[in-house]
Amino acid sequence: MNCPNKDCINKSIFKQAFKDAVKKLTFKSQVKNPVMFVVYIGCIVTTILTLLSFLKIIKDNPWFVLTITIFLWFTVLSANFAESIAQGHAKSQVNALRKAKKNIMAKKLLGVDKYGDFKIVPSNELEKGDIVLVEEDQQVPGDGKVLEGVALVDESSITGESAPVIRESYGDRNFVTGGTTVISDYLIIKITSNVGENFLDKMITMVECSQRKNTLNEVSLKIFLIALTILFLIVTTALYPFSEFTIISDKSISITSLIALFVCLSPTTISALLSSIGIASMSRLSSKNILVSSDISIETANDIDILLLDKTGTITFGNRQAIEFIALSDINPEELADCSQLSSLADETPEGRSIVILAKKQYALRGRYLGPLEAEFIPFSARTRISGVNTSKDKIRKGAAKDIKAFIENLGGSYPKECDDIVSTISKKGGTPLVVCKNQRILGVIHLKDIIKNNICEKFSELRKMGIKTIMITGDNPLTAATIAAEAGVDDFLAQATPQAKLELIHEYQKKGYLIAMTGDGNNDAPALAQADISIVMNTGTQAAKEVCTMIDLDSNPTKLIDIVKIGKQLLITRSALTTFSIANDICIYFAIIPLLFQYIYPQIGNLNIMNLSSPQSAIISTVIYNALVIIALIPLSLRGVKYKQKSVNKLLIRNILIYGVGGVITPFIFIKIIDVFISMVIFT
Repeated sequence: MNCPNKDCINKSIFKQAFKDAVKKLTFKSQVKNPVMFVVYIGCIVTTILTLLSFLKIIKDNPWFVLTITIFLWFTVLSANFAESIAQGHAKSQVNALRKAKKNIMAKKLLGVDKYGDFKIVPSNELEKGDIVLVEEDQQVPGDGKVLEGVALVDESSITGESAPVIRESYGDRNFVTGGTTVISDYLIIKITSNVGENFLDKMITMVECSQRKNTLNEVSLKIFLIALTILFLIVTTALYPFSEFTIISDKSISITSLIALFVCLSPTTISALLSSIGIASMSRLSSKNILVSSDISIETANDIDILLLDKTGTITFGNRQAIEFIALSDINPEELADCSQLSSLADETPEGRSIVILAKKQYALRGRYLGPLEAEFIPFSARTRISGVNTSKDKIRKGAAKDIKAFIENLGGSYPKECDDIVSTISKKGGTPLVVCKNQRILGVIHLKDIIKNNICEKFSELRKMGIKTIMITGDNPLTAATIAAEAGVDDFLAQATPQAKLELIHEYQKKGYLIAMTGDGNNDAPALAQADISIVMNTGTQAAKEVCTMIDLDSNPTKLIDIVKIGKQLLITRSALTTFSIANDICIYFAIIPLLFQYIYPQIGNLNIMNLSSPQSAIISTVIYNALVIIALIPLSLRGVKYKQKSVNKLLIRNILIYGVGGVITPFIFIKIIDVFISMVIFT
């Protein structure tokens, strides 16, 4: 992708950027960039000199002064345009989000019954705690938690992804965002935010460029650029009286020429593009469905040492799935699968549904008519910790080993050692065993397992190559945690983690000087997320987690840190590359202007006119034109960014010097000479 987003080449964005560039020609806007502000003052001075020269109040060539003035204003406009085009993309994202935010009519329930009493109210009148019913083809009126129902939801207005997602009342998929659309079934939702506080409003705030803050590196660079500008300002100011009182006073250097010299020597190129580089980096993250509060976080990501990841919902899908039926030696596996499925038909949890699906898949056990069985389903309860079904003939139960053991012993049955061995084996693998019994007899065990998200091992390997250590955090016991950690490919893990333990772990690493990034999604992650140097919250995360984060991943992909780190490195590489190019340009400009400008004072200095430029006036005009055009030429690079390649610092430095250092010296030699030849032929013939 060459731009932060394909929309960056949209004609409407360009058109608006031109308008915004002109609007920024105010004292208030220009003073924000000290280097370009001095150029702005120079433009005003040369504009006055142009009028004075045409009125013959001063002796300067009016057409020469006019040409310089035009291109100095063009230089300022180019800088404004660079920032405006970057902001234009961000504004287009904000506009798209605002279009998704509509005031719709919502069905507010007076209870929690889908068929109970309700009233129709505008979505902007809903308050936190209200219960609403959203049916097929209706838009979700506000952020909320699913209380009842399972439905496909179109979240393309938020994430940009066309594939719908499942939202339900169980697991880590029970949060819906205002502005999304239910495309099948229905959901009963409890509103979790007041008007103006929902996720879409926060997204708009996060994306808007007005929230961008200068990073420490950017501030340091600005101080350096301001120091250079002050130095050149002092030098060029001192040159005027020096030239005015030379022996050849009629050949003294004009104020217009000195202003042009100052502008060309100042680091205008990088100063003009500095803001657009930061804005574009935020837009690149937005195009990857990552919302960031400021580019300070992006730059910090460049130096991240350790990534802490919450296991449930981050590394794993959050719900354990049935992967295997293990029958006792004297039991037919199909009987185990049949009883497991029958006991789970009324179980609406993801685990229960996975048992039904596994039985269908392995033994073709599909829908059955339950009438003759006189089935009475026994829901899971905190007291018994088991669930199942009673039929006209049998009592079928499933649950934890110790609870099923107590159940069959109460019926006069015995609990075989073989079952204990199976339970122990599954536990050692990091799985969850569910024992199934029929009346007084143990049938076998269902193996439930945490499902690792796709391609996560490869992503963690890539993080390792980038020098980032990954640590999984989980509330599971050490045995289960070790198994999941090994399967996921993380470097280390913290088991049986409490919110306090997570916080202490971050403190411990930060005291050693490490920079910490953390991804999470739950209320119990919030304290640690707040303490981490960078906190990335999954879109499926809770409101408390989102409140303290620096970034939100709309795709809920924990390995998005790879993209964040790459864009952080790309930000710094682009900034340093264009700084190198800008300063290298000045070397050429010395040879373009100074020899011809001062040859009347010091004739020997004319020997340094190695570019063989035609005259002092053509040299100055050519350099000013080049200085303005090079900003426009580099805008695509500032938006796209210099491509990041995983190399050592020394190799990146050498590459930077060869391409942007040497290139920054050679390029102006070529183009200033071409412009000089053209000007000499058209203007000075």
